Amino acid sequence: MLSADTITGTVQVPRPRIEVPPTVCENLSPAAKSALRNEIEALLKARDAVLVAHYYTDPELQSLAEATGGYVSDSLDMARFGHEQKAGTLVVAGVRFMGETAKILNPEKRVIMPELAAECSLDLGCPAEAFAAFCDQHPDRTVVVYANTSAAVKARADWMVTSGSALDVVRHLHAQGRKILWAPDKYLGDYVRSRTGADMLLWNGACVVHEEFKGHELAELRAAHPQAMVLVHPESPPSVIAQADYVGSTSGLIATVKSGRAAEYIVATDKGIFYKMQQAAPGKTLIPAPTSGESATCHSCAACPWMAMNGLSKLAAALRDTTGHEIHVPRAIAERALVPIKRLLDFAAAQKQQIYGNNDA
Repeated sequence: MLSADTITGTVQVPRPRIEVPPTVCENLSPAAKSALRNEIEALLKARDAVLVAHYYTDPELQSLAEATGGYVSDSLDMARFGHEQKAGTLVVAGVRFMGETAKILNPEKRVIMPELAAECSLDLGCPAEAFAAFCDQHPDRTVVVYANTSAAVKARADWMVTSGSALDVVRHLHAQGRKILWAPDKYLGDYVRSRTGADMLLWNGACVVHEEFKGHELAELRAAHPQAMVLVHPESPPSVIAQADYVGSTSGLIATVKSGRAAEYIVATDKGIFYKMQQAAPGKTLIPAPTSGESATCHSCAACPWMAMNGLSKLAAALRDTTGHEIHVPRAIAERALVPIKRLLDFAAAQKQQIYGNNDA
């Protein structure tokens, strides 16, 4: 018997074994934090650099980005912000594919990261060579990949999409009679397929954070908070999405907390987003969706272990000496990867759709 979270139409490609690191959060004294923040601010000026941080990074990094003239957003919007800045160096606090996207869209700029080993389970779960071979087996399908992929995987795609644009792009392709090969997140792919009716063959990938959210335990939490609004990122399993009052991208979740009338919000995405949610709606109560309980293993506990690799200490170290911190994307791959990204941006412009700031995890 299939479980509520079994995804049909998923290609049975074995997932690569992904070693999920322990989540280690930086623990600094107030004095140490203050000293590091002051040093980083001076180094950013000295390096002609601007700091962009993802919603899922430590609140210290998000607040530092804001305080130094940088930016906090999703990955594509981070790259867009960097492109608009005069600074010659972009410091990307996030995971590796975000640094690659920033480099692809800003080839003239230097892109550094606090920790190049900060990966993403969706990226790691979709190796470029295996994915290319799979695409070659299905030449009749239009290849659509999520932003949470490597530059090499994007280079093999026809389209790149974000969680905020996926429905519109797939509806557009479906209306043209296109069959779609989707990668890497099977849950997001299944959500898009269920809303569009498109013929989609799904890669067998998942986010270690969102896959941990549990439908049974969420139902129990909803019963304890009957007036709470349930907000879910579409990388979550179907049993969680089915209980949502709102399903959407990181930026969409923040906007819903801000505009919603409820006093309480159960949130199924990485807890790092609470910083911006509390900033947008300081009087509202945020409740993490459950990752624990009878059916849980809690490998991530709603906090990405790779995002946690970013911290003030590593950021300062990267700015002191950029050796081993700079993102490089081979020119041929970058040029090919730019094609599906630009196709999305051109589509959004034609549709007058907001893409930047309405995107991925």
